[in-house]
Amino acid sequence: MLSRYLAPSLFALSVSFSAQAAEQALEIGYLPIMPAAQLFVGLGSGDLLPEGQPEPKLVQFQSGPALTQALIAGQLDVAYVGIGPALVAKAKEADVKVVASNIVEQVSVVAIGDLASYLDADKPDFAAAVAKFTQEKGHKPKVASYPKGAVPEAALQYWLRNMLKVDPTVVEVIYQGEAQIQQALSNQAVDAAAILEPTVSQILKRQPDAKIVAHGGELFPNEPGSVLLVRESLIESKPELVQHLVNAHLRATAMLRDEPAKATPYVQKYVGGGRLPKDIVLAAIERSHDQFQPDPRKIIDGTAQLQDFQVSLGTLATKLADVQSLFDVRFYEKAAP
Repeated sequence: MLSRYLAPSLFALSVSFSAQAAEQALEIGYLPIMPAAQLFVGLGSGDLLPEGQPEPKLVQFQSGPALTQALIAGQLDVAYVGIGPALVAKAKEADVKVVASNIVEQVSVVAIGDLASYLDADKPDFAAAVAKFTQEKGHKPKVASYPKGAVPEAALQYWLRNMLKVDPTVVEVIYQGEAQIQQALSNQAVDAAAILEPTVSQILKRQPDAKIVAHGGELFPNEPGSVLLVRESLIESKPELVQHLVNAHLRATAMLRDEPAKATPYVQKYVGGGRLPKDIVLAAIERSHDQFQPDPRKIIDGTAQLQDFQVSLGTLATKLADVQSLFDVRFYEKAAP
């Protein structure tokens, strides 16, 4: 007799559990760096996903190429990733779309030690400093950069070749991941680096002799940076969820630009392994104010230019024939005021 009354309840529970199982958590890939700041703000404020959506599965990567391979392999629903890896993944037929931009012109070249001492703080002449360094030290200065194909590496090469118009072999480029670059700068194992925030602010505070040689558009005008990338299958199956992600992205960008102190603890939790002091993270956010740019339409031309340059360098083997096909701007246009 009791089973007659329990059966409907058990059935209802079964349906409820089945519905929860069907609602899979989003798998989100990211690098623990400032260009993914909108993700960190969204996570910290609780605004990233709609109410009732399961907590996302966060997958941290230490380099863009590793994240690219995950995208090509069909892993990850969402990624906060450099435009370079996004191009590679799309060219290799990953079903991905850029729905928002995170940051632009975010790369800085910072010199330390002896190389920095050869630079005029007001008007640094990097080529002259490199020549003097090489003559006096008997070897080329070492410049740390992200792996070949990453946006910071491309910005460094563009700056040397097209802005300074020097032979890029005047320096020895050391290709490393974010953590290795930080360590190399701290140990003065390199003389300069093409880096992102918060490493810039960190090095400037820890090493008073460090100097910013060039920043942002001085390296690569209109250079696209990191983007919000989603699976096309997610767009097709859950367009409302993608719209929420983009809406939250705009709100996070506004907080980063207009309320940096409020955004700081959210970003601090993820960048630099969560070990950076708040003042460093706040300085990094404030220094990036003009670079936080969510509009994907504003980076399409720059993305095409970046791709052509990387192809000319040989660091991009597979070229995307139609760069426009990487972008889906509908969600931004609906979200933007």
